[in-house]
Order: sequence, then C-alpha cells, then structure tokens
Amino acid sequence: MDYDVVVAGAGPVGLMLAAELRLGGASVKVLERETERPPTRYGSMGARALNAPSVHALHLRGILPQVEAAALWSFNGQAPQQEQPQEDIFVGHFAGIGIRASRLKPDAQQEFLGAGVIAQADLEAILEDHAARLGAHVERGTELVGFEDGTVHTTAGTITTNWLVGADGGRSTVRKLAGFEFPGEDPVFTGRQAIVELDDPAELAADGWQRTENGSYTVGGWAPEAGNALRIHTVEFTAPADIGPVTREELQASLRRTTGTEVKITKLHQATRYSDTTRQAATYRQGNVLLAGDAAHVHSPAGGQGLNVGLGDATNLGWKLALVAREQAPETLLDTYTEERHPIGAWAQRWSMAQTALTQHRGARADALREVITDLLDTPDGATHVVNRISGTWQHYDEGPNPLLGHRVPDLPLDDGTTLATHFRAGKAVLLDAGANATATAAPWSDRLTITTARPTAFPDQPLAAFIRPDGYVAWVSPGQTDLRAALTTWLGRPRTVGAPT
Repeated sequence: MDYDVVVAGAGPVGLMLAAELRLGGASVKVLERETERPPTRYGSMGARALNAPSVHALHLRGILPQVEAAALWSFNGQAPQQEQPQEDIFVGHFAGIGIRASRLKPDAQQEFLGAGVIAQADLEAILEDHAARLGAHVERGTELVGFEDGTVHTTAGTITTNWLVGADGGRSTVRKLAGFEFPGEDPVFTGRQAIVELDDPAELAADGWQRTENGSYTVGGWAPEAGNALRIHTVEFTAPADIGPVTREELQASLRRTTGTEVKITKLHQATRYSDTTRQAATYRQGNVLLAGDAAHVHSPAGGQGLNVGLGDATNLGWKLALVAREQAPETLLDTYTEERHPIGAWAQRWSMAQTALTQHRGARADALREVITDLLDTPDGATHVVNRISGTWQHYDEGPNPLLGHRVPDLPLDDGTTLATHFRAGKAVLLDAGANATATAAPWSDRLTITTARPTAFPDQPLAAFIRPDGYVAWVSPGQTDLRAALTTWLGRPRTVGAPT
C-alpha cells in the first residue's frame, strides 16, 4: 500500500484534511489537477470570511496567527491600518441587507467579532505549508481519473490506498465515479466576480449591493496589485448557460444589464462565474470512499458558509479517519461523520436558499418583504440571531446531560502558564484532569491522548475533569458524568493492550 489515504483536491478543505490525517499518524497523498497554486492576496478574487468554528480549529492547531497576518480584514472587524468607528462595522448580511455591530446585543458583540476575511489563495498557501510540514505529499498537475478496490488511477499512474476522500469541489469526480446520490435544486441565478479596469468608475454606485430591475451588483475596493483595478460582482436571475472562461464581453454585458449604464471594461484581470445550484450528498461515506466540502454539498455562496462548512468537515473527519486507517478504532466511528456534519450542511443550504428567495423577486410584494426583514435586522434580537447563525457560534453536536457536551471547548488559561488550546497542537484528544483522578482511567489510551493535570485558573479549588476530542469538542466531563471509559472507547477505539508499545 502506497498511502493510508488519498485525498482528491488541494483546496482549503483537502489541505486541512491532509494536515489532520498526518497529525493522526496516517500517511496521505493529495492529488491536485492544477499545476500551480493560485496567486495570493489581491491577485485572487476569492475573499472568504472565517467563522467561529473555523477560527477555533485554526487556533487549536497553532496556525491562527499566520491567518491573522494574511487577513484582508483583521479579526477585530477592522480593515488593516484603517480607523473605523465600532458602530460602523458591518458584521454580516442577509440577502444583501447589512447588519451593523452596534445593533448586536452588548454581551454578544465580542463573541461574534472573532472572525476575519482572508483571500482563499492565502489560506490555501498557509494550509499547504502546514500540511507539508507535517509530512503530507501534495502532488500538483495530477488528476484522479478512476479508482477500484484500493487502487487510484491518475494521469501520472496508479496509487494503492485503503481510503479515498473526494475534496474535489462541486463537480467532484470522486463523487460521480463512486455513484453518490446528489439530490437538490437546480440554479436560478448566475453570479460573476471579476477584477477589472473601467473607463469611468464614477458611473457606478459604490455603497454596497445595488438592486436594479435586471439583477444586482456591487463595486468593491481597489486592487492595487492588479494595477489599481476594481473588484466587481454581478448577479442576474438567469440560469448559467456557459461553462468556459468568463470573457470581457460576457462580463461587460452583465455589468451593463445590472447597472443600466454603458460602462466599458477596458481591461479584464480575472473573472469567475458561479450559480446557486443546491445539492447535498445523501451520505458522506460509501464504503472506503468519503466526501468533504463542496464535493459533499454545494449552494449559493451567499452568507459565506461554504468554506467554513468544508473546513468543519475536514476537522471532523481527519482524526476519525486517521484512527480507523491505523486500525486503532472501528470503521463504525466514521458513521458519526455523516451523522454530525450532514445536518450542518443541510442548514447552510436552507440558509442560502432563503436568501436567494428574498433577492430573486422584484415588485411591490418583494419590496415589502425586504422592508420587513430590514426592520427586523435593525433590532438587537433580530441582528443577534442572524449573526449568531452566520458566525457559526450556534454549531454543536449532540448534547448530553452537561451543557458543555458536544460544544467547542473554550481556551481556558491554566495554572501552569499555558492555555488549554496549546495542548491540541499535536492533534490528539485532550484529557484535562484537575484533581478528579481521571488520569489512571485514561492511561490505556495515552497513545491517542494528551493528558494535562494543570488547573483552569477560573476554577482554582474544585476538582474537575474533561475529555475533549481532537477537534476540540467536549465528549465527557466530571463531575456530572461517570463513564469515562465508555467515552474514550466511543471516540478513540479500544484501549491499548497492556505492555504493547505506545
């Protein structure tokens, strides 16, 4: 066998997954048909907001500072080197209706302003370097063309493996070849994004999304690395007909239709086209083939959920698949991947379809509905609820008898001078045992577990313990839950045989 796992696709999801697999001890090869990394920073169009679960995952692995340094918008909601009053910060939108930080409930503002915006190409570069440092093999210019019984066929030859993961986007070759059911809704609009130069930019309104009779458009900031070009974005409610590169003529026609002007594009630097096709795989696993990211679920990018849901897939699947690939846990552990991630993917699809429905229609009735939603989003309750959904702070897995179970663990300061997050750098589960005598019970799993007896400074006296999965979700707490062995067996597999090497 050449590799424990082969991952198709070196986007953010495939690269994050590869890194998680390596932390779990599995050997991994990532196949990417593109020969080069996309250009970074303003040279690429894809700016992506990172929500709370994504920031949490990056923080646990110690790479959040690199992401913060590369951010187009910093993690306190401010543009770099730009003074901006707190009340003017937009913290999200619903169907293009902006939400200001000042409308959030006071106790929610700090929690929701924890994410930033980064160029997707920058994020890919950081994650590829991270995966490579851990020993993942990323092979560019190689495309998966088939697979069968442990053998992956590529344009560069064959690879033997026990597990294959499709992280190869919405048109996933892996998904199609494996025969996953992919039900959903056909598209109703076409969106186009581009970096362009215009003959007269002053013709276009530059204050957020503009709704017109033929669609909507927005003009973003300047892209100095592209010769002071502008970022433009159009949306028209016609199903996409073309699949080739976006031409200057196509883009100019779309811009003129949506703006109602005769603006002329004098130079096209980059352009891309997308739609609101909404489909989700019925299951994320069939035998030894799994799906993650857009290969498992596609929808409109409205609301910025796609990348974040995909990163959540990768951090949920990586440690589980590594345990199974190394035969430390049974294959049934992988059943929890679909069980936990499918509902979140389904939510993202409903969320994006609702925004499409609100923006698709024109006329008095549609205007009245937008007015009602706008008023709602200008209230503390409405704004806080919607930003809670956008930011992902609501996301959790099955809850138990303790309110911490199934939720992300906070980064607690510990009395040894560390914080809890630093103990997740190795990608293992963590047992926090502050005088609760849980260490002896967990000792047989010590090859898959980081144990710390440091005490959270917020709880200086009472004995407590918590078992946290490698992805940072709480799986057991004490006092209040007694069967630690059952939790360890469920999530980490059978205990190590006494006397066996660690």
